[in-house]
Amino acid sequence: MATDFDKKLGRRIKQIRGKLGLSQGALAEGLNVSRETVSQIEAGTRKMTAENTAVLCNVLNLTSDVLLNLKRDIVVNLDKPAKKPLADKRQIRISVPAKNVSKFKEVLLYVLSRVGSKPNVGETVLYKLLYFIDFDYYERYEEQLIGATYIKNHHGPTPIEFTKIVGDMENKDLVRIRSRYFQFPQKKYLPLREPDISQLSAKEFSVIDSVIERLSDKNAAEISAYSHGDVPWLTTEDGEVIDYESVFYRTPAYSVRAYDDEDIQ
Repeated sequence: MATDFDKKLGRRIKQIRGKLGLSQGALAEGLNVSRETVSQIEAGTRKMTAENTAVLCNVLNLTSDVLLNLKRDIVVNLDKPAKKPLADKRQIRISVPAKNVSKFKEVLLYVLSRVGSKPNVGETVLYKLLYFIDFDYYERYEEQLIGATYIKNHHGPTPIEFTKIVGDMENKDLVRIRSRYFQFPQKKYLPLREPDISQLSAKEFSVIDSVIERLSDKNAAEISAYSHGDVPWLTTEDGEVIDYESVFYRTPAYSVRAYDDEDIQ
């Protein structure tokens, strides 16, 4: 019998799905269930099993503690004028300026044009490549490249804007393919157009190419494990936003910047 918690969880799932721009059909496809089942879950008339919850968290790119914390909201805004929100500890509020969305798209297309066809490069590997591109660039130049917002997920850093931006790109700029890598299901993305490289500077290309050359041969498990050793991930609580400033405390194994005495005084 469904409980009040089931109803509240169902409403939360529906709310998050809507904010990520997913239809019930798209969520049902990701969960490998019928659309009717998703409708029942969102209505709170069907209980979520532990297995359902684990798969749902993977599809929504959330950890279970974030999903099940019903007092905390997740807000994703794209193409909105920058506006300083009121502080609210119950929310993770993400406002993404249009220029950042555009940069995100072109960087993603460039990465896909370079390594998207590699059999090991599925969605999880893409997340980590984008994370290291962003954090390596910020450490080296103290400026944003993509400037995506990453949360600490048990699989490693996850760009919270990814699902919504890619949803806007699908079948126009890229195509999503469901495949398998060895025995594991895999979501792959392949570009449908060339990236607009005029949006990227020489130093941005340098960092992107460096990350690709260093990490794109790793599979999902390897690159996730590697990301777990990086100080920004280590110093962040599960489900929290990873602070870019923590990149300056990296260990030598991860640091991409040569610090002199002035830097560390």
